[in-house]
Amino acid sequence: MPITKANGIDIHYEEHGNSNDPAMLLIMGFGAQLTLWPDELVEALAGHGYRVIRYDNRDIGLSHKFDGVKAPGLVKMTLMGKLGLTPRVPYTLADMAADGVGLLDALEIERAHIVGASMGGMIAQHVAHKYPDRCLSFTQVFSTTGNAKLPPARKEALQALVTRPKSTEEEALVAHGIMLARTIGSPGYPSPEERLRERTLASVRRSFYPEGPTRHLSAIVADGDRSTMLRDVRVPTLVLHGEDDPLVPCEGGRHTAECIPDAKLKTIPGWGHDLPLDLVDELAAEIAGHARESVAA
Repeated sequence: MPITKANGIDIHYEEHGNSNDPAMLLIMGFGAQLTLWPDELVEALAGHGYRVIRYDNRDIGLSHKFDGVKAPGLVKMTLMGKLGLTPRVPYTLADMAADGVGLLDALEIERAHIVGASMGGMIAQHVAHKYPDRCLSFTQVFSTTGNAKLPPARKEALQALVTRPKSTEEEALVAHGIMLARTIGSPGYPSPEERLRERTLASVRRSFYPEGPTRHLSAIVADGDRSTMLRDVRVPTLVLHGEDDPLVPCEGGRHTAECIPDAKLKTIPGWGHDLPLDLVDELAAEIAGHARESVAA
């Protein structure tokens, strides 16, 4: 299993496609392993002519775990945020952005197309802002600016995200994962039950580490509103968002596109907060098309 040192920690990654093709770095979201990028989407992007790299963020999957490092509680962080105070957290989204750039360093990749989903989109925003010279393009998938005035997640989606499984028995973990996927997934593109169960079981068996998402969440909350930062981004940007996303409402994507100069926005009806098989070809075409246009411009 390929593991390398990036930003001083161990990062597990996978590569697909021709090593001589332009690099495309996929950054996954909150509490999610690299396997949440469907193999079919990864292979489709490689088929468009890209060296596709996906990796486990810190504190999840097979990458470095910050065992025993406590994060402040959500209530405390929320109250501090309302008072204009920044809570001390184990690490920040900017630190996680440095992990991604560190992985490019370790693989001796000078520049890459950056694609981030959900929290990964937030991390990618930091990459595009702080490391523009490393970015050929930026594609954001169902993410947001963090502006407090934007519509919040639907109650049932947020509840499903933060609820712990009933036990650590494998079947309970799988049932919980399926419940979460169904709650935040695409109403217009529901995943077949067998495929969903198979992918959830594989994820549980690959790694189960419930402490990591707590620290991921603290990094998200502490990051606050990135609107001002995004207005300085000059990397060619495409924003992709589902019009039926219950976890990160589409307004988050629209606001991102409004903040980043010359950003393009593509919304899809029936798409929620997942990467359904039925949308793989369309999403791959959008991402690869934007990457080609960004280099040609």
